[in-house]
Amino acid sequence: MSLSTNLNIPRDGQASVSRPIRSAASLPRLLHSLGDENKSVLSLMANADHIFTGGQGQDIAVWDRHTFTLKTSLRGHTGSILALELAEEKGWLFSASGDSTVRVWSTVTFLPVYILNPYLETGAGDLFSLAWNPAMQIIYIGCQNTSLQWQGFSKFQLDRHVEEQWGSGTSTPTRKVHKFFDSYPQYTHRPADLQANNFSLSSTTNHGALVGTNALINISATNVIDSAHFGYIYCMALLPSTREGTGHFAQKPGQNYYLITGSGDETVKIWRCNPSGLNMMHSFDCQHGAILSIVASGETIYAGCQDGHVKVLDFETRTLVRSIIVQENVDVLSLSIMQSDLYTCSANGHIHRWSSSFDCTASWEAHDGIVLSSVVSCSSDRKSFCLITGANDGFVKVWAIAPEAEDNLSHLHEASALIPDSDVTQGDTMTYALSKFVSIPSVSSDLNHREDCRQAAIWLKKGLNQLGAQSALLPTREAGSPLVLGTFHGTEGKHPKPRILFYGHYDVISAPPEGWDTDPFIVTGRNGYLYGRGVTDNKGPIMAVACAAAELLQDRALGVDLVFLIEGEEETGSAGFVDAIKEHKHLIGNIDAILLSNSTWISEHHPCITYGLRGVVHSTMEIASGVPDLHSGVEGGAAPEPMFDMIRLLATLMDGEGKVAIPDFYNRVRHQTEAEKQLYNILSNVTQTPGSVLSSRWSEPSLTVHDIEVSGPRNSTVIPGKVTAKVSLRIVPDQDLQTIAQSLVNHLRETFDEFRSPNQLSVSIDRTADWWLGNLDGPWFKALNAAVHGEWNVEPLLIREGGSIPSIPYLEKEFGCPALHLPLGQSTDQAHLPNERISLNNLSRGKSVIKRFLSIATNLHAPTE
Repeated sequence: MSLSTNLNIPRDGQASVSRPIRSAASLPRLLHSLGDENKSVLSLMANADHIFTGGQGQDIAVWDRHTFTLKTSLRGHTGSILALELAEEKGWLFSASGDSTVRVWSTVTFLPVYILNPYLETGAGDLFSLAWNPAMQIIYIGCQNTSLQWQGFSKFQLDRHVEEQWGSGTSTPTRKVHKFFDSYPQYTHRPADLQANNFSLSSTTNHGALVGTNALINISATNVIDSAHFGYIYCMALLPSTREGTGHFAQKPGQNYYLITGSGDETVKIWRCNPSGLNMMHSFDCQHGAILSIVASGETIYAGCQDGHVKVLDFETRTLVRSIIVQENVDVLSLSIMQSDLYTCSANGHIHRWSSSFDCTASWEAHDGIVLSSVVSCSSDRKSFCLITGANDGFVKVWAIAPEAEDNLSHLHEASALIPDSDVTQGDTMTYALSKFVSIPSVSSDLNHREDCRQAAIWLKKGLNQLGAQSALLPTREAGSPLVLGTFHGTEGKHPKPRILFYGHYDVISAPPEGWDTDPFIVTGRNGYLYGRGVTDNKGPIMAVACAAAELLQDRALGVDLVFLIEGEEETGSAGFVDAIKEHKHLIGNIDAILLSNSTWISEHHPCITYGLRGVVHSTMEIASGVPDLHSGVEGGAAPEPMFDMIRLLATLMDGEGKVAIPDFYNRVRHQTEAEKQLYNILSNVTQTPGSVLSSRWSEPSLTVHDIEVSGPRNSTVIPGKVTAKVSLRIVPDQDLQTIAQSLVNHLRETFDEFRSPNQLSVSIDRTADWWLGNLDGPWFKALNAAVHGEWNVEPLLIREGGSIPSIPYLEKEFGCPALHLPLGQSTDQAHLPNERISLNNLSRGKSVIKRFLSIATNLHAPTE
């Protein structure tokens, strides 16, 4: 089915950006087929012992999962069974029908428990969808008349229902007939099946079967949202919330569920559940036909559409993440999810399995007809799983499935998987969590890994939350990777708590397998080191700081608020970072100091503190002739060549002594002090590198030509019509970033004008970052210095870096507070290179340094206004 390694062609020939199916051997195995070819299977539900199927017939078939035999049938409906739902903690099965009733059955005795009549002032019509809220004991019902209705089953709710609708009488209220929706016989007296069993609302057996009278419930008008959508409500799902007071959907204690609904009006809506009803929070406009199926997992909502698309929606940031093209113009009628695997069921009988990165990992023709329903269920011992599907061919099929392991998707993304068993140490937590974190290939420079970046953010948000932080995702630019915001709240004291912001990044650079001894996205321990992409830059330090805060929090010894701000595009220039910080600054709050750990020591054995970074100006120069590429054998010597102009222009950027020749470039460069000269002498002895070399790398400006590209086929007979060069300037204190950038542009343009060339020059400034220099005399630096000394029992070396981190000088200016840079790794950690590694000793002791620093920082009281 594939044309290349990154293109998948569905059966209708429309190209998809998802990667192709990898192995037919991974197809689920058909365990058994059940059913009657003369009856369509419209709805399915299963528990550990039974499979429940509803269809065009009026009965619900109950199949034994162990023997695959028909055990019984549940009779009572007078219309097709359109939806089934389980309340496993109550031992109930809900069924919704075209007869405009919902019935409740015991899954133990298979006797009826309740009959629910929707509120019929305007006529509910067919009841297409159900969702059970176990926390609030409420069933939600999606109706043909576009209303959303619900009924509670707690003792309080039922008692109130009796008082409001029944009083002391015993007669059944009359159901109001709707002339359009109600085309079936109506009754105005107690149904025979209720009379025969003599049911009651107030007395139940252990398994939910009722005894007594009055088991008929009429949903009241207060439990209805009319016109919840502008179309039939075909599907719904319940999404448990993991937030506590943060993010877009902050909740009060006890309200921890959201209802997701999909409709023929092409929208997906999010409703906040509370005991008294629903509040609409957000509406997604999917614009690809009716929403026919919905499933939710973690922070992600999947919506199956009428035209063959599945819309992937992020719950917290309220953004469209992806549109999966399953098969063009083939309705996606049912969705099921098993951990990281999404199963899409289509109207042509096909089922596709999709990985967390939206690669199609399996596709097969499951039914000879329209697949109308599906459910994933586990065995009673929870050791095996199956996908159960139903279609209009009359068959229910049971498929053996397991989480897809081929793509190493175990990182998706169970929060409970972050922390091992409670009897292990926090150090084990750190390395275990790091292995999970690294397994997510969050390569920000590769569009194929865009979803991996988002999943890394989701995983980290959940991990921070599990370690004790309040965490949330903050959206950045359109299609950008979200920021992770997490706050470890310290113990309240008699003085204001300092607030420290820890900055890091969860994205990594690419890791081509060439040169690696092991899989770069599987953490491997060898001779005291952990190997894997991101272990030192920057996932290892992030987990060390998080676990340090968690240990202090567990010991009730965290005296500061530690705010994590982790971005996902640092390796590609932090696009959208500044705008996102400005937009969400009120969520971050006031900050007293900034901490990062995003570099390495200068040596193998001596701890360091980084106190300076150079800034950078990245630019692109293009010289073009305005005509197509020419043949050098025909036009050579006659045509003014852009390459000659580019060579001459680049040569003017440096003088004969290797200095930058841009006018006034060095005017504001800060002169080296005697203290700095002494520092470089110390570092020279440690590294066996001349101090002048270290100084030129760290505290002197420089210019680099990175690349020259030409148009055309790049062979030796072509005169390229366009030549492009990439040039950067590294700047130092006290050079002004904007002045230097403009000086570069001015110099290039003025010099090129002097050439009097007929060719055209264009210059652009692509991105910039300012220089940063820490305050070595400030209290925050002294606290960090004391923490390093206390852990390693030596004075840390004070070093600078020749590179740039754009976010640090910006954050320092934005929050008006000092920044501190604590490297954890060693000089041989191979960041950005094959076999990236970090010492287990450095990681563990780095965590201890952070704990010491946070403890000392408790006494650095936040200033009061």
